[in-house]
Amino acid sequence: MALRDIITLPDKRLRLVSDPVKSVDAAVRALVSDMFETMYDAPGVGLAAIQVGIPKRIVTIDTAKKDEPKRPQILINPAVVWSSDEKAAYEEGCLSIPEYYEEVERPARVKVKAIDLDGKPVELDADGLLATVLQHEIDHTNGVLFIDYISKLKRDRVIKKFTKAAKRTDD
Repeated sequence: MALRDIITLPDKRLRLVSDPVKSVDAAVRALVSDMFETMYDAPGVGLAAIQVGIPKRIVTIDTAKKDEPKRPQILINPAVVWSSDEKAAYEEGCLSIPEYYEEVERPARVKVKAIDLDGKPVELDADGLLATVLQHEIDHTNGVLFIDYISKLKRDRVIKKFTKAAKRTDD
């Protein structure tokens, strides 16, 4: 297990559409292990492989609160196959857009299909925080960020702020 660097805005890799995982092998298992270690260290409730610079459709999630036992979930090649018409708003943040939070409205309930680390099919029916996290992380695999759901004015401000910060660190 190893901590990996989380790429941040304005890194163009965050806009890549990730490739499906063809087979769950030792490399995928090692990546998943590293992703969990990185996610817990950050700390975060979800991480997509692209956030550590790997354009594969892999997502790690754990929505357990600090005082609860961990509930790690791994989804490989996840896809939302159904979403409710009913909406719910949550304040979202992202490890790739550190210390920025904004309320985002998404479907309140979703059904997600994926495979697990054994290559077996998984189906999740989710609502509440888990539904939001699933949609947020699956969006990452499609090159979509949560700031894409906020007003253009707010989105432009955030991108400008992170672009300026990146230029300062490059100098």
